[in-house]
Amino acid sequence: MRMRPTLSWTPTEDLPPGTTDPQPVVDALSAGGVLVLSGAGISTESGIPDYRGEGGSLSRHTPMTYQDFTAGAQARRRYWARSHLGWRTFGRALPNAGHRAVAAFGRHGLLTGVITQNVDRLHQAAGSEDVVELHGSLDRVVCLSCGTRSPRRDLARRLEAANPGFEPVAAAINPDGDADLTDEQVGDFRVVPCAVCGGVLKPDVVFFGEAVPPQRVEHCRELVREASSLLVLGSSLTVMSGLRFVRQAAQAGKPVLIVNLDPTRGDRYALTRVALPLGTALTTVAGRLGLSVDGEAAPPGGRG
Repeated sequence: MRMRPTLSWTPTEDLPPGTTDPQPVVDALSAGGVLVLSGAGISTESGIPDYRGEGGSLSRHTPMTYQDFTAGAQARRRYWARSHLGWRTFGRALPNAGHRAVAAFGRHGLLTGVITQNVDRLHQAAGSEDVVELHGSLDRVVCLSCGTRSPRRDLARRLEAANPGFEPVAAAINPDGDADLTDEQVGDFRVVPCAVCGGVLKPDVVFFGEAVPPQRVEHCRELVREASSLLVLGSSLTVMSGLRFVRQAAQAGKPVLIVNLDPTRGDRYALTRVALPLGTALTTVAGRLGLSVDGEAAPPGGRG
């Protein structure tokens, strides 16, 4: 039975309203020692939709689960056909003003690190360092048999060679890099095996229904322990994957600040929630700190 990801969160208590004044974020960054936790909302201005915001992909799309992916070849054929097409767009996305602002905060020593729930590597493309990819990255693939990791661009070339003329038009691209295709469009798409051992290849990301590696979680918990405050950017915090770090920070008495247009499951733990688009809010914050977010960056991946 296919597991349905958590679609929404309904507050069971009155939450403080959001503000449009980002000054508390300015103050926290001025003090330094800030740990950033980012979600899909920071990448929407780069053309990658989020999961649960207005028009979010979960209203029309159920992401692949680990259980389905490992259960049968047909599910993997459907996944790789859709993901191969989605990668052509996803892998060429460029960082936006929000990503560039986070990179500027890091360059000026205001951050202790970045934890991202995203798999798009746009933080790194913008220039951020010390980024922990909580859910992995779509620009790598891993063999489930021998554990070999390899670049996604290499797999993309192999899939193109195995599927000449595969050019369906997708209805949409999703936050996990999956493209919306019908079964007819998937057709008899050919999946290629691991080039080392012939095993099953999987994107090096944490699927729904799959656990984040414990050592990665512990590393993030250590980052929370070392930080002075936690700044959440563009995450609804609906699932425990990110919410646990908000709870940890709050329990330790560290200020939690959230920038997200809609209420989040973490609002009850937060000093404030700034209800502004990420690009607008972080550009304003950077300006008040005397920092520039201008500049272009190379795409994080692609068919290359």
